[in-house]
Amino acid sequence: MTVVHAGRDGFYRWSVGEGASLQVSHDGQRCDVVGWHGSGCAFAAEATHFGFVQAGSGQLHGAAGRFPLQSGMYFALPGLGSVQGDCCGLVVSLYGASGLFQLGGPVEERGRLHYIDGCSDTLLLSPVVRGDACLNLLVIPPQTCQTAHTHPSLRAGIIAAGHGLCRLNSRDVPLQPGDLFVIDPETLHSFHTEGESLTVIAFHPDSDFGPHRDDHPMVNRTLVEGVSAARLSLAERRIEGHAP
Repeated sequence: MTVVHAGRDGFYRWSVGEGASLQVSHDGQRCDVVGWHGSGCAFAAEATHFGFVQAGSGQLHGAAGRFPLQSGMYFALPGLGSVQGDCCGLVVSLYGASGLFQLGGPVEERGRLHYIDGCSDTLLLSPVVRGDACLNLLVIPPQTCQTAHTHPSLRAGIIAAGHGLCRLNSRDVPLQPGDLFVIDPETLHSFHTEGESLTVIAFHPDSDFGPHRDDHPMVNRTLVEGVSAARLSLAERRIEGHAP
């Protein structure tokens, strides 16, 4: 598999048809961004793999079994596995991550959450625990000039549909369906569209959102004498290692 060469301005772009990969890191964790096309893709045991099918159909193979895939579907697969069949897409493998097996889609035409500049997004694969990685749908409507911004950690993704461009400090990068990209942390950028919307699948290696050991629906919505169990001490909740 070809390795993508370093980009300029902290931005890397290549086509899914190139069958190329880029290895980056997040807080010391290895992160492989891979585009597969036609011949499928094998996954290593030491990572959790976040994927999106940009076109075609195939099968996802993993410890839980074999599952059909079609255009617009997405998944998280921990450990050994593969995608097989006549399809293409993106897989981001985060080494050392302990995710859950998840499968969904196809994605919708518009996100369910508000973003910036009229854009919308959906959290497709939520963090298992606050701080964990996630996969997102971002929809940028026609005639959008997005506000220039940065992210504190890397972003990786694929253009699922539509055309547009990413504006950097010194250049504009055209984007079309099947383009993969990686944006380095703190890289100033913005997305722009003209006559059609741009649908982006974006991987985040971290999050500031999601359930926490002592902050999640099960404990928050359990009432003990009218008080949420989340407000009780660990000892009162009889958590192992604490006196009853």
